[in-house]
Amino acid sequence: MTDIILLGHGSGGKLSHQLLDELIIPTLSGVAQRDQNDAAVLNHGGQRLAFTTDSYVVDPIFFPGGNIGDLAINGTVNDLAMAGARPVAVSVGLILEEGLPLEDLRRILASMKQAAQSAGVAIVTGDTKVVPRGKADKIFINTSGIGVFDHDYEVRGSGARVGDKILINGSIGDHGMAILASREGLDLEADIRTDSAALHELVAEIIAAGGEAVHALRDPTRGGVATTLKEIALQSQVDITLEEAAQPVRQEVAGACAILGLDPLFVANEGKLLAVVAPEAAESVLAVMRRHPHGAEATIIGEVTGASDGKVFMRTAIGGLRAIEMLAGEQLPRIC
Repeated sequence: MTDIILLGHGSGGKLSHQLLDELIIPTLSGVAQRDQNDAAVLNHGGQRLAFTTDSYVVDPIFFPGGNIGDLAINGTVNDLAMAGARPVAVSVGLILEEGLPLEDLRRILASMKQAAQSAGVAIVTGDTKVVPRGKADKIFINTSGIGVFDHDYEVRGSGARVGDKILINGSIGDHGMAILASREGLDLEADIRTDSAALHELVAEIIAAGGEAVHALRDPTRGGVATTLKEIALQSQVDITLEEAAQPVRQEVAGACAILGLDPLFVANEGKLLAVVAPEAAESVLAVMRRHPHGAEATIIGEVTGASDGKVFMRTAIGGLRAIEMLAGEQLPRIC
């Protein structure tokens, strides 16, 4: 590990995992890799609770289809949902840079309120700090959330089993490319907007349809689909094989990625989920997903093909097999 923090340590990829596994988690909690999920599950007085926290430093703070405020609420709602929980309440911590226009703050707070109301969660506590000019970048937001379980099923990253199908609720790469195009002022001649959305209602319907056959859920944010599936493969000690022809990428996103030399598999999403489902329930879960507004383009993109030390492969259109590794460095910094 390097002697200093690099941007890549925040990529969600290999450097991030190295920092977590070798320094932060051993120092603070000692949670094993297989137990690292989007939210912690706590037992309190016989009630299972989910608890999560996340920070948002996206640049720019306003982008096509959203802003840092609704992104923060949706992200925390989704972290709770990926544990199988029903989100209940969130906290909001604001770090404001001196000079931030109040009108920008008003817009962001209004978006947070609307996103919370839409998701049915209450913003119940928070904190505000202001730092001098140059000591932050306009606004950083930390959100934490609590959720409850309405079922007894266990949904976790270590739950994937051989034969399971890998489902996704729609096209990939939209959020990362929307941020990049907005940040760099790129004229891509295409309407690329963030896919940021709260997915808890879709998750509730997936669990209602699949029950205990739903083994793992994860939203492929930083590091994209490739890094997220690598995490699941490592946690579950299985091989996952994706079908290249089945990857849902919108033409405009694929074109932008090709121009910029990016692989959509590693580009961030903020309104997508990956569901690892037992084969006998995959089609019924897929049908439920397609009936939901956030899952109309759901499809099966691969399956768990064997027990191992955690490998991910892509079966190419011409029948080859190539290994998919975790994002090594920082493909797109500050995308959430």
